[in-house]
Amino acid sequence: MKYKVEFSQAADEDLERLFDFALQRELNSETGDLDIPNRAIQAIRDGMAFLMSSPFACRKAGDSPFVRELVIAFGSTGYVALFEVVDADTVIIGAIRPQREDDYH
Repeated sequence: MKYKVEFSQAADEDLERLFDFALQRELNSETGDLDIPNRAIQAIRDGMAFLMSSPFACRKAGDSPFVRELVIAFGSTGYVALFEVVDADTVIIGAIRPQREDDYH
């Protein structure tokens, strides 16, 4: 079974914020690697590909069995995507955060 993975508006904004943050960090670094922001976004896309086939393999996030978190490895930490399986065909990404960030709000 293949699930369709959709991004909420908030998750789209998160992707832009994460890319901009990584780009600024690399621009401000003496040894900046401008490919890192693109590789970070690719790591997130690879995680979304996993959700297309196995969203229930991810850890639960709260009381509902349909709200879950995907841990996305990247660098020394990575990202966490909060998502909901809304029906038998669709997963909606609600938010994406760096693993070191406290919450999704």
